[in-house]
Amino acid sequence: MIAIIDYGAGNIKSLQFALDKVRLPSFVTVDPNEVKNSKAVILPGVGAFKDAMEALRNLGLESVIKQEAANGKPLLGICLGMQLFYETSFEDGQWEGLGLLEGNVARIRGDVKVPHIGWNTLSNHGNNPLLTGIKPESFVYFVHSYAVEDFNEETLVGSTNYGGTIPAIVQEKNIIGMQFHPEKSGEIGLQLLKNVGELIK
Repeated sequence: MIAIIDYGAGNIKSLQFALDKVRLPSFVTVDPNEVKNSKAVILPGVGAFKDAMEALRNLGLESVIKQEAANGKPLLGICLGMQLFYETSFEDGQWEGLGLLEGNVARIRGDVKVPHIGWNTLSNHGNNPLLTGIKPESFVYFVHSYAVEDFNEETLVGSTNYGGTIPAIVQEKNIIGMQFHPEKSGEIGLQLLKNVGELIK
């Protein structure tokens, strides 16, 4: 079973519905022991980086997530959840993240409207199994004001262009991040979740 961490920052029901559609059983939890006993972990999220990190710490989940990542358990971060995997965020100050991936999170740059809301295309990078069945320039749904930068280019699986190149899918071993919302991205999003499920198996 996949543990979805519900720390009060995301639409969990739509994510569970999408996982059910691709036959990936999941449950919602904030119990550290249940997270430890799960087959994989999803960290969703919308909202402020600082508040999200404080919630994880208060729930005793920060250290558990780090330990499970170190143990090789598959972790998927969605939107803010992906950003939390990185070292530092400069959202309304400077805040320490989980530090599972190299890089920082900063406000979207360029002469574009922020937040970035709506459908945008994915540029595929390489032949990663996460991209199975995903045609280049497929559309996915974004809602964010901040994005990852100064990251390890070798982790880039998919990007979008909005005021510059924005990492949209990243992977380093067992850690996967998606800046967009696969659960709101129609058939493309479902295919991506299905691909994550294959990696979990």
